[in-house]
Amino acid sequence: MTTKYIIETQDLTKIYGNGAQVHALDGVSIQIAKGEFVAVMGPSGSGKSTLLNMLGALDRPTSGRVLINDQDLTQVKDLDRFRARTVGFVFQLHNLIPTLNAFENVEVPMIGQPIRRKERRQRTQELLEMVGLGDRMHHLPNQLSGGQRQRIAIARSLANKPAVVLADEPTGNLDSQSGSEVIRLMQRLNDELETTFVIVTHDQAVARQTDRVLVMQDGHIAREHLVGSPYEEDLKAFVDSGIGRAILNGDQKAVHCLDEREYEMLQRVLQTIT
Repeated sequence: MTTKYIIETQDLTKIYGNGAQVHALDGVSIQIAKGEFVAVMGPSGSGKSTLLNMLGALDRPTSGRVLINDQDLTQVKDLDRFRARTVGFVFQLHNLIPTLNAFENVEVPMIGQPIRRKERRQRTQELLEMVGLGDRMHHLPNQLSGGQRQRIAIARSLANKPAVVLADEPTGNLDSQSGSEVIRLMQRLNDELETTFVIVTHDQAVARQTDRVLVMQDGHIAREHLVGSPYEEDLKAFVDSGIGRAILNGDQKAVHCLDEREYEMLQRVLQTIT
C-alpha cells in the first residue's frame, strides 16, 4: 500500500478536566505528506504542543484518530515500540543525559533495538558527522554550546531512521545565530533524508524557512498557507499583528498611520495572499 500522507489526523479532539472542561484540540484534521517540512504556530494555549503530543503518541485523544505512516495509533498495542521506531523527538531543552557524552547520547535510542553493536556505533558516528560534530563525540553536554547540544539532540532524533521528526520549540532556548544554524541543519536533513519534520514554533523567522505553516487558535486550525516570498510572509505577519488587524478592521486611529494610497495598496495586495 502506498502511503499518501505520512501524518493524518481525523477530527482530533482532546478535552482536559471533568468540571470546567478545556478543549485543547477541537476537531483538528490535517494531512502532511512524506518529506514535508511543516511549522505549527499560534498563541500560547492554542493547542500546538497538545497536537505534537498526539502525533508522537505521548498522549491519547478524547476522540478522533491519528494515523502515522499508515498506522492508526488507536490500534497500536505497543506505543513505546512505535515511538522508538517511527518518531524522533527534539525538545526546546535538548534533554540530553548529562553524564553521557555526545556519542553515547546519540547511541542510546538504538540500544534494545534489533541493531548489531557494530552497525549501531557506525550509525552513531555517521549521524554526528552529519550534524557537524564528529570532532565533539567524546564531549559531555556541559562541554558543548547550546547550539551544539541541540545538534546532538537532532542526531539522536534520527537514530532509528524515523518516518517523522517532531520538534517542540527547537530554537526557543538559543540565540538567533544558533537558532538559524539549527533550522538550516533541519532543512538540509529534510532534503537529504526526506524525513518529515513538524516544528512547533513562536518564531516567524523559523516558520519562514519551512514549506507550510499551520496556524492554530483555540484548539483548531485557524488557517494554513504555503510559505511564499519574504515579502508575502512579511504581509502575513502584518495581518497577524495587532496594528494589522486594527487597520483591516477599520480602526481609525490605526488607519491614520497610513496615508490613503498606502492603505488602498495594502488592501489590494492582501486580497491576493489571504
